[in-house]
Amino acid sequence: MTQLSHLSRQIPAAFNLGRFVWTVLASGALSAAGCIETNPPPAPPPQITVPPVAYPPPLISAAPVAVAAVPVQKGPLFADDLKFLEDHGPVIQLESAEHGVVALSAKYQGRVMTSAVARDAASIGYINRQFISEGKTGAAFDNYGGEDRFWLGPEGGQYGLYFLKGKSFDFANWQAPASIQEGEWAVGEKSSSSVVFTRTIKVSNHAGTEFEVEVKRTVRVLTNQEVLSRLTGVTTLGPVKWVGFETVNQITNRGKKAWAKNEGLLSIWILSMFNPSPDTYVVVPFNKEAQGEIVNDRYFGVVPSERLHVFADLGFLTFRGDGLLRSKIGLGPSRAKPWLGSYSETASLLTLVAYDKPEGTKDYVNSMWEKQKEPYAGDVVNSYNDGPVEPGKPALGGFYELESSSPAAALAPGKSIAHVQRTLHFVGKRAELDPLAKAALGVSLDRVVEVASH
Repeated sequence: MTQLSHLSRQIPAAFNLGRFVWTVLASGALSAAGCIETNPPPAPPPQITVPPVAYPPPLISAAPVAVAAVPVQKGPLFADDLKFLEDHGPVIQLESAEHGVVALSAKYQGRVMTSAVARDAASIGYINRQFISEGKTGAAFDNYGGEDRFWLGPEGGQYGLYFLKGKSFDFANWQAPASIQEGEWAVGEKSSSSVVFTRTIKVSNHAGTEFEVEVKRTVRVLTNQEVLSRLTGVTTLGPVKWVGFETVNQITNRGKKAWAKNEGLLSIWILSMFNPSPDTYVVVPFNKEAQGEIVNDRYFGVVPSERLHVFADLGFLTFRGDGLLRSKIGLGPSRAKPWLGSYSETASLLTLVAYDKPEGTKDYVNSMWEKQKEPYAGDVVNSYNDGPVEPGKPALGGFYELESSSPAAALAPGKSIAHVQRTLHFVGKRAELDPLAKAALGVSLDRVVEVASH
């Protein structure tokens, strides 16, 4: 699955239905783990073909740029995406009394499909209009899009859920379990600011272990005070426009056997899909004092050095979110901090993702596509950048992801684990966004832009 370096200069053959027409530059936007005790035959990937998108050259310079006014984000408006979704099924809308609006779908497994800082503002989540319009299911990946979706890990390895027993760990054999990507989820309690989804699913892993899992997923919008309480040292959000929501994802063992390490464990895996742009950079802080590898960049071939910059002395890294080269990075529990994010200068958009990371927990499922020596030495956070899956083949749609995972769940029958992830989007001038980035990510946006120019 190693990517050839020349692919980094190719435009993917599939890119979100051509949803974005970039007039100056494309806009971009940007996976939580707090514990509580209490495979059909493989199908080929979706062959999505749309005209290539020609990006104009980046306009970012190393020197800080004074932004006179908040630019209008390019791309579809929230209202346009909402109408499209409503044309294909019911949509649940959550709205904060203070800021922003969020669109969800029970039809698409309780996903947060997209959000915006206002109804007349740009839609931030990635929506795969072509796949939704075709109305198909049963693909290797039913890619409806969505900026917060529920999956289960691990992906690969001897306990992986995405490769049938006896199949090699190749893209041709990759198949997301039908039970997590097909079928409408039940809607429980609902208000203008929160909704509960439930579903009982069955999955089996590469080793043949079967799991019966009850899922409860609560989505709610966040208040101004809740956002401020998590940004240390920030007392006001100032003039920025913003939207924030959290998902509380709980799984319960509804089988008759305890889940055991020697048969494979599950984890809650939350993946956030966003629209890419030429100047979108993922920013991931890490623990400088920890021992061992800082970042795993070997998932789909080593990430080219111009796309991944690691600052060991400063405790952060940047990773391109342009949707042009299939690549993935991950950080383990000793390195990962409870925040990650992304920034686009041209969109004046800062996205922050926070998750609950239990102190001292070390066992996380390993999703590498290989027979693993350490199946519980996996990553806590990941970022994925889409691109052609193999030379000469299309991308999965054109997007980038921020992801987080719960610890491995060794659950007795009837016991549960929960994973909480919060997504915050801020639109404003760089100087206004900078205190928020420093509070969450520990790095100035001036430094992120400087890195992006090299």
